[in-house]
Amino acid sequence: MLHMQHMDLDSRYPSVADLRRQAQKRMPKFVWDFLDSGTGVEAAKSRNRDALDQIGFLPSILHGPQTVDLSTQFLDQTYPVPFGMAPVGMSGLMWPDAEGHLARAAARVGVPYTLSCVASQTPEELAPHLGAQLWFQFYPPKDPDIRRDLLDRARAAGFGTLVLTVDVPVASRRERQTRSGLTQPPRLTPRLMAQVLARPAWGLGMARKGMPRIRTLDKYTDNLIARSATEHVGYLLRTSPDMEYAKWLRDYWDGPLIVKGVLRAEDAPALEAMGMDAIWVSNHAGRQFDGAPASIEVLPAIRAATRLPLIFDSGIEGGLDILRAIGLGADFVMLGRAFHYALAAIGPAGPAHLIHMLSQDMIANMGQLGARTLADLPDPITLNDLTANSQF
Repeated sequence: MLHMQHMDLDSRYPSVADLRRQAQKRMPKFVWDFLDSGTGVEAAKSRNRDALDQIGFLPSILHGPQTVDLSTQFLDQTYPVPFGMAPVGMSGLMWPDAEGHLARAAARVGVPYTLSCVASQTPEELAPHLGAQLWFQFYPPKDPDIRRDLLDRARAAGFGTLVLTVDVPVASRRERQTRSGLTQPPRLTPRLMAQVLARPAWGLGMARKGMPRIRTLDKYTDNLIARSATEHVGYLLRTSPDMEYAKWLRDYWDGPLIVKGVLRAEDAPALEAMGMDAIWVSNHAGRQFDGAPASIEVLPAIRAATRLPLIFDSGIEGGLDILRAIGLGADFVMLGRAFHYALAAIGPAGPAHLIHMLSQDMIANMGQLGARTLADLPDPITLNDLTANSQF
């Protein structure tokens, strides 16, 4: 039955682009703009896609029949596939109970789901739905008591891996999101209500679930009001962390600690010396700084600068993109937008379909390369350079 379901979904939604188009049809415009937008003129978002498209491999022939193994080791854990679910703030705005749907899908497959501390469900609410790998994304509160309490809550709920996000020292502008009319916290103005009425599945689900808010921070944000369309109440609590903050966090947190949002190779040795467990290479999917390079462009230099395991995100739209990142030095890959496209497009079956689709895409492409395992991947090539050097 499950096989037949995948076959039907494969014929209707064979790519992330198909899921994206369908998701846009089912989400109110202000929600779509919140999920899909970058910042500035969205050049960094486009740059992620363009740079990935320039990374290729030379196909390899005469390998005979092969069975591909996608399993991977990361932070002393074995995963069936080398990718998982990245944190997305206010995830529950994208689709009713998004955090629950995504967490359950990740648990069934055995991949990480990363809960944002500014999601619309709390660690305590979500913990029963999560698998063995519970990751918690942390925006750094300034108040030391709030800091300790938030970390203690995550630990008590069963979260073993902490992700410190360091590329949001200030709120980004996200002009498309601002123009959409979304406020923080979300408030249904007549303009936005008209958009909701045009998307009944989203509207009915929210009517049952209630408009989302940042529930994890409720106990710390009484009487606090956000200041702009892109600054939620979490910004009123957080600080711009420095190296001393990171050292304190390393001492306080007794599990794996990952630093997310690194783009400079020069920063990697200091994080390694500090005892961090992994580095997450990311430009926040183009949502923070429009002048940033594509994440894939800086990945090789960061790989050369550290022995730490590397996670990669930003711009991933298929299995080939995952192979590109692994070929350039990533040990694991995370996707955020794509899983929300899948959920909005199809509903609860969407995340499992996306995992299936990405896996099949990886297998098909590895067949072209004669790669039975991820370790067998050949070195990537830059397609522009190959074309420039050809004699045709």
